[in-house]
Amino acid sequence: MPTKPKIAFYWCASCGGCEEAVVDLAEDILGVIEKIDIVLWPVAMDFKKKDIQAMPDGSIVATLLNGAIRSDEQEEMAHLLRRKSQYMIAYGACAHLGGIPSLANQYSREQMLKYVYEETPTTHNEQKVRPQLKWSENGREVTLPELRHVVRALDQVVDVDYYIPGCPPTPKITQQAVGALLEGKLPPKGTTLAPDIALCDQCARKGTKPTDVSFTEFKRPHQKLLDPEKCFLSQGVVCMGPATRGGCEAVCTAGNMPCTGCFGPTSRVKDQGAKILSSLCANIGPRDEEGIDKVLAGIPDPVGTFYRYGLAKCMLRRKVNLPPQAQEAKV
Repeated sequence: MPTKPKIAFYWCASCGGCEEAVVDLAEDILGVIEKIDIVLWPVAMDFKKKDIQAMPDGSIVATLLNGAIRSDEQEEMAHLLRRKSQYMIAYGACAHLGGIPSLANQYSREQMLKYVYEETPTTHNEQKVRPQLKWSENGREVTLPELRHVVRALDQVVDVDYYIPGCPPTPKITQQAVGALLEGKLPPKGTTLAPDIALCDQCARKGTKPTDVSFTEFKRPHQKLLDPEKCFLSQGVVCMGPATRGGCEAVCTAGNMPCTGCFGPTSRVKDQGAKILSSLCANIGPRDEEGIDKVLAGIPDPVGTFYRYGLAKCMLRRKVNLPPQAQEAKV
């Protein structure tokens, strides 16, 4: 019998939704499993790191790695799987863009640790104890991964061949990508395996998208009764659709919720957040400072709104390698 292609799945800094997306292939996953040999999938099967280390370099056809890179352990596994794999695929928004975990890049590592272990309202820690990287007792030593100073997208750590976007990727996108891989019908390296069109082109509301708008206020989705057929922007609700790649089947807008941008930008957009931010700001009605501030007050969390999934890939981002005093400095 011919040898089945070896495939690996790995989970770094993410919520686990991308692992669920693989299972969401439902009965179609049985057809995939018949054609491949899964050599690593820690969330579903018992595999050991040493088994992967023992494999020849390049013996894994493809690794689908989801999650951002936050710790030294995740960085180490990314390098190991890159070496062992012919193709490294960033699977999902966190691997693709840094995802929601990269919103942590607004703060230093010290700020986060201090808040979590010393300052949260429900924390009682008078001794200000924090987890130690190493602990020895009775001749035994246990270790914990070390947090890096920034959260990074996968391609900021290792070379990536392809990207499958989404939070999480849809079963359709996943199945098409795996099919292209198994059939050897892959596009040029660096391609994002989703349509290179704006989400607005796939949105059922596109006929009501305004061509000339003058924003006098912004409302969050829970603050008003939304018209299920009208463009969100025309209702004064921020929607990331104009700056976001299509391919998600517009499931959020079909559910009467605006796009939050999880599929990332199209190939023509360098910075997803800056793209939508410049568009919205250029169309604010008031021209005086007080009026502008009043309108923008309707977006209380600009970073979380415009860079919810892509802060790690923002053009204005924290450097990875800084002197220790700068790494721990407050933003």
